Amino acid sequence: MDTGFDLREHGGVAAFLRDCPTRAVLDVIASKWTMLVLVALEDGRPMRFAELRRRLDGVTQKVLTQTLRTLEREGLLTRTVYPTVPPRVDYQLSRLGQEVGGLVQSITDWSQANSAAIQAAREEFDERADCGPPDSAA
Repeated sequence: MDTGFDLREHGGVAAFLRDCPTRAVLDVIASKWTMLVLVALEDGRPMRFAELRRRLDGVTQKVLTQTLRTLEREGLLTRTVYPTVPPRVDYQLSRLGQEVGGLVQSITDWSQANSAAIQAAREEFDERADCGPPDSAA
């Protein structure tokens, strides 16, 4: 339902609008596997598929393939096929991928530094939730 209300006129940003192309970019970048692939390739060294899969513990072949195709389509990585038998394929971040890779590395560093605090907050929340709703008669 289009109300004609434009958030930009009221201090909002374009990404808040449902038709903004930025949302599609954010959707790709916000994926867990996208973020981990970007960090894995962030040092600039090309990696082969099997090497990436070993590095990204828990990723399936299908999900890694889909993630790499998406990143190539978005211009965030390059895929180089060498005419050998068997064919050799390397993946490397493009200039755009390097830019966002640095940002994602910062998010990863923050996540690692704060994971204990996040876990403690989860446990505290879950304890409160297990106690049930507050007694309204008190």
